[in-house]
Amino acid sequence: MASEIAVRAATITTWLEEIAISVEAERDHLTQLDAAIGDGDHGVNMSRGFEAVGKAVAGQGDSVPPGQLLILTGKTLVSTVGGASGPLWGTAFRRAGRTLGKEPEFDAAQLADALDAAVAGVQELGAAEPNDKTMVDALLPACAVYRDGLEAGDGIEKALEAAAEAAEEGALATVPLQARKGRASYLGERSIGHQDPGATSAALIIAALERAVQRAG
Repeated sequence: MASEIAVRAATITTWLEEIAISVEAERDHLTQLDAAIGDGDHGVNMSRGFEAVGKAVAGQGDSVPPGQLLILTGKTLVSTVGGASGPLWGTAFRRAGRTLGKEPEFDAAQLADALDAAVAGVQELGAAEPNDKTMVDALLPACAVYRDGLEAGDGIEKALEAAAEAAEEGALATVPLQARKGRASYLGERSIGHQDPGATSAALIIAALERAVQRAG
């Protein structure tokens, strides 16, 4: 069994910082993707949301449990991110936070449970299934690959590396799909040939988690 890493509040703060940086860097790209099949505001909305998260989390200190930081993140995203992304990501982070509870740290297996809870919340709210051309197409494979890695004896870092790759592959795999949920579904077959912006930002968020845990290790 690979050596274990206990994840604490500082790593969650780093994760949120990494998300803000990557979303801002890809803001225009996300907007271009959304302009093709949506409202064209996904990049701006996500960037604004995680900038607000950074301000909300700043000053909380490492004494705040990781789960509580995630709940705060979810509440902030609901109030600052427009469109469908705010409620969906808000639900995801709050579900993950509630799963982790008020413990000062968590391990790799608990992270798997938190990620599964996050995706379950997204699916419940958005009623999205695999191949519907949504963020679920990036998140579900990432969660499955992460848990598979742990069960194979990989440590959290290696398992997250594989999860990030799976999320990226999942986002790319949305290109040939026809959208069945959200604004993009109104386009019917015209949605085929475009990468889903929600799946793309989801992949960025999983990759940011991998980097944060790597830095902590």
